[in-house]
Amino acid sequence: MAWDVFSFIGTAAFAISGAIVAMEEEYDIFGVYILGMVTAFGGGAVRNVLIGVPVSVLWDQQFLFVVASILITVIFFYSRYLLSHWNRWGTYFDAIGLAAFAIQGAMLAIQLEMSLYAVVVAAVLTGAGGGVIRDVLAGRRPLVFKRDIYAVWAAISGLVVGLGLFTSDLALYALLVMTAGLRILSLVFHWKLPNRKIH
Repeated sequence: MAWDVFSFIGTAAFAISGAIVAMEEEYDIFGVYILGMVTAFGGGAVRNVLIGVPVSVLWDQQFLFVVASILITVIFFYSRYLLSHWNRWGTYFDAIGLAAFAIQGAMLAIQLEMSLYAVVVAAVLTGAGGGVIRDVLAGRRPLVFKRDIYAVWAAISGLVVGLGLFTSDLALYALLVMTAGLRILSLVFHWKLPNRKIH
């Protein structure tokens, strides 16, 4: 049950996030659909390739494709009424998608009986992959490469799930809320990762 819930939440959140970014960049309707779909399914596709899951599994998610299509359509035609503050809402949806897909990716790796390292990598790829592809196609520097704490939250979620600290559905939902909340808080309070420059 939790797997289906996280798949639905992640797909919906990233489809909306991708559509918002596309409209910010003034893409036409076809570009909005492409970017929305790539954002929603790109991370899972990259993860599947790297951990050995057949890519064809992606095309078995017909219900999620329908969900993504409907949401992208709604955002395109009614964004003026639904989203008065684009950047803020885009950030919220991106945080939710990051959290949901990070947990889902970790769950898949555990189901495949992979190592803890693989679980964390699967969480990061699934959680941040779609956003990276979205930003690259939109001509933006991916969030994962900025000093803002982004993919680290996905890695922590993967580690927590991989260690078996959150196993019940209710605990995993709580982890979703905590991960998304921490991502948003890191933006609000400008939490940064340390960096070094070579002079």
